[in-house]
Amino acid sequence: MPLPISAVERELTHTRRVRYEGYKRADGLWDIEAHLTDVKNHDFTLKTGVRRAGLAVHDMTVRVTIDRKFNVVDAIAVSDAVPYPGGCEAAAPEYRRLVGLNLLKKFRHGLRERLGGVLGCTHITEMLAALPTAAIQTFAGEMREDRPGGRKPFQLDHCLAMDTGGETVRKWYPQWYLAKADA
Repeated sequence: MPLPISAVERELTHTRRVRYEGYKRADGLWDIEAHLTDVKNHDFTLKTGVRRAGLAVHDMTVRVTIDRKFNVVDAIAVSDAVPYPGGCEAAAPEYRRLVGLNLLKKFRHGLRERLGGVLGCTHITEMLAALPTAAIQTFAGEMREDRPGGRKPFQLDHCLAMDTGGETVRKWYPQWYLAKADA
């Protein structure tokens, strides 16, 4: 269902697009790529000059290579368009510091600790915060739901719909459903 049409007239001034793509590699590893663009629909004055309407203010891509346990084994970032040429691009090599983190074990904390604030680029770091869920979607269909040892499927208890006390789990994963006590 789409959003309702705004009751107030408005004009589009900015578009941010973030795209995640997951790749299964021939060597058994996985690449998750994240790409961010910011574009204005009008000429935009920066300290470094005027950015013409339709030209990207930010155009940044990160590739993170992970193993089947979601461990980061490689990372590379590039910035093709930035507002402050000669300055912003300096952050890209810092994203190698992601190596050693695990996307499912306190990744966002490690990301902030290693690359938050002046240690990295605000836009790249914010974009990477969604990398764990993009990786999980990349692995969907690759990971067994009937996990060895009778362990709970990984997606349960990670959002409102998949609450083990909720209707979705009762219907689709009855063996993991935990009825809530009446309040």
